[in-house]
Amino acid sequence: MPAFKPAYLIHGDDHGRIGERRARLRELAERESGVSGVELFEGEASAPDAVANALCAMTFAMGRRFVIVEGVERWKDAEVSETVGPAMAAMGEDTTVAFFAREEGRFKAPAKLAAAVRAAGGDISEEAVLKAKDLPRWLVAEAAKLGVELDGAAAQTLIAHVGERQQRLLRELETLALEHGAGAEHRVRLGVEEVEAVAADSAERQVWGLVDAIVGRDREVATRRFLELRAQGEALPRLIPSMARRVREVLAFAARLAEGESPTQVKASAKGSPWQIDRRLREARAADPDALRSALVALADLELDTRGGSELDDDTNALRAIAAMTG
Repeated sequence: MPAFKPAYLIHGDDHGRIGERRARLRELAERESGVSGVELFEGEASAPDAVANALCAMTFAMGRRFVIVEGVERWKDAEVSETVGPAMAAMGEDTTVAFFAREEGRFKAPAKLAAAVRAAGGDISEEAVLKAKDLPRWLVAEAAKLGVELDGAAAQTLIAHVGERQQRLLRELETLALEHGAGAEHRVRLGVEEVEAVAADSAERQVWGLVDAIVGRDREVATRRFLELRAQGEALPRLIPSMARRVREVLAFAARLAEGESPTQVKASAKGSPWQIDRRLREARAADPDALRSALVALADLELDTRGGSELDDDTNALRAIAAMTG
């Protein structure tokens, strides 16, 4: 088991990474001390005075005690000085307290809290979202840790396919390393071609799930798939053309079937892998061609809206378009 320090402060604007750090710490804490040895302070319960009282309270739990505190970005320096700071100075040697601050705008981790963590002999970590211009260099460095030599052009290609969310980029890097057998014993160099083969397929598969739901007019699933893609960092200007292309492919099959061609005739002249063609044929046979044409119109309107044609934000416009396409 790892050696735990008395205090931690994990802060920054990369909320996804902070969430991962929190989940990992909780997992380690429960493995070390059991569920009863972990105390969580979230939402309204994470007020400075409540946390201070907990740090000062006697406990009969065996082993190390963990106190995990969310939302400290809303704390004030004065509150820390009056409550949490003194409590940390007096807490027992068998206690570890971890503070998590999801920073945004004027909400920042208090400087006094950082000072109290340092005074307790703890660690402070910043998880910041990298600027777009810094992502390729960061990707190259992360790839090296996985036994992969990734050139600059390949890094740019990966970002173009996957988006700018660091967690998802790391998952794709791990997939590349596994597929090419990279590691300490076997170091590989990957260029644009290798990245295209894996990343393009991965990103496209996720868009297919969204389009499948739209073609099947399943609003709930389509909405969920869209929100998942956006949470992973997929940009609307990249999503819309991919969605439109897939709808056009299904519509082309549906139109040929409606004109009297057999599935065998359609399949014989179609391009793509056999399982992809079979899947599109199944979708086309169950789809309404007029509904697919309406979906393409809705996607065209959505593209205009995202270019300044609407006063609503892009996600709201996209959700409205999905509702129209699946209605």
